[in-house]
Amino acid sequence: MTHQPTSAQDLLQVRDLEVEFTAPDGSTLRAVRGVTFTLRRGETLAVVGESGSGKSTTALALTRMLPGTGRLSTGSVLLDGQDLAAASAEELRAVRGARIGMIFQDPMTALNPVLTVGRHLD
Repeated sequence: MTHQPTSAQDLLQVRDLEVEFTAPDGSTLRAVRGVTFTLRRGETLAVVGESGSGKSTTALALTRMLPGTGRLSTGSVLLDGQDLAAASAEELRAVRGARIGMIFQDPMTALNPVLTVGRHLD
């Protein structure tokens, strides 16, 4: 587990994140390039962009849950100083869901705002 110094207020630091996919012909597609941001405790971050611009891919890369041939090719993802880009599978399992997660906006899979979270899990 790699720990890097961060500000006490920095919850999540993403630096120079790049995501690649291997195409069926073996070529490499760079899907996300140079994403950098810091999320401090108590802040809210909105990621906005056109369909296909890389919002979901970026979010999935933070916890290394990219589908298929996707991979985080460069960059760092520090969650309270723990580098998730370099974390082992076991370390990631301990973090996913407990410390970091994602709620998709897809209307078929999103949470219904008129129901409690507990009701969604029933």
